[in-house]
Amino acid sequence: MNIMIIAFGGALGTLIRYAMSTLNQRGILGSLPLGTLIVNVTGSFLIGLVWGLSERYAISPTLRLFLMVGVLGGYTTFSSFSLETLTLVRNSQYVMAMLNTVGAIVMGLAAVSVGYWLTTLELP
Repeated sequence: MNIMIIAFGGALGTLIRYAMSTLNQRGILGSLPLGTLIVNVTGSFLIGLVWGLSERYAISPTLRLFLMVGVLGGYTTFSSFSLETLTLVRNSQYVMAMLNTVGAIVMGLAAVSVGYWLTTLELP
């Protein structure tokens, strides 16, 4: 049963990733793969949010599996990030490759931290 839950969530996450990446193919910075960067940062934020909410509100293991492994596992695009960064390096676009790498890592870590932090706030 867990396999089906993960597969359905992964398919959903993949479709959302495709839509997001298509909407943001190339941005202001030219060759910087902005769509993948946006997906990686928002995916990091969302996984931090789901992680914190699952600890705070005891989300069922099945829902956590569906969201974190399925949907967000299908949504985040680290392999695309790696390929696009290598392509930038092979095309001698070293500054863009560095911006992409630092952007994905720093903003991804910041996003997962903020997502988790939001779940620790006391609401009225």
